[in-house]
Amino acid sequence: MSCTQLPAETRPSALSESRMQAIALPDTSGYETRSPRDPNGIGTYYLGRQIAHVMGHEGASWLERNGRKQEEGTDLLLKELNLKPTDVVADIGAGTGFFSFQLAKRVPEGQVLAVDIQPEMMTALQANKRKLKISNVRPVLGTTTNPALPKDSVDLVLIVDAYHEFDHPREMGRAIRRALRPGTGRLALVEYRAEDPNVPIKRIHKMSVAQARKEMAAIGLTLADSIETLPQQHLLLFKK
Repeated sequence: MSCTQLPAETRPSALSESRMQAIALPDTSGYETRSPRDPNGIGTYYLGRQIAHVMGHEGASWLERNGRKQEEGTDLLLKELNLKPTDVVADIGAGTGFFSFQLAKRVPEGQVLAVDIQPEMMTALQANKRKLKISNVRPVLGTTTNPALPKDSVDLVLIVDAYHEFDHPREMGRAIRRALRPGTGRLALVEYRAEDPNVPIKRIHKMSVAQARKEMAAIGLTLADSIETLPQQHLLLFKK
């Protein structure tokens, strides 16, 4: 049996073949499966941190609970973001839109991209959008590896208490980095303080500054500011 061979000038070189292989194969660096396994984790570790289970849509009421604004100091958080009226903001892990709709009021000439991976959360967010009559929030259904954001399009990415639940933090992180505007784009990472045993949250649902810096460095982001004015959480701002 014979096969058709490409002309020499169109055949891929050994170098380009290796590059294509690298593109085709998933990047598993940093991931490992080992013990001990926290019952609230998925059993996969990333750069030494066990990834937590995602909160399902069944827990949506927790996102809208009474007292959340006071417990988390959400008004202070939004103020610390220093948004401009024209900014495009991506709220990743938006859930029911608790932050998305508050962000929308601060960027009246911009847009909020409310990203979540659960269709049920998207349905709840759409219902809240109709009820609140807010036009500059656009729901975006992402995946566990891609938030479906255009390249170089976002002034700020906000992730509140969700990053530690990403099944594929490296892949998501790289996609987020691509979405940030060159030079000015920022990632605002909000996570409960692992360094503070008095924060009444399970350890697997907390992150330390050191761990966050390690994971962001792995995708090419550096810490630009660490704001510790919130009652229980870190507010960490990263840039390319």
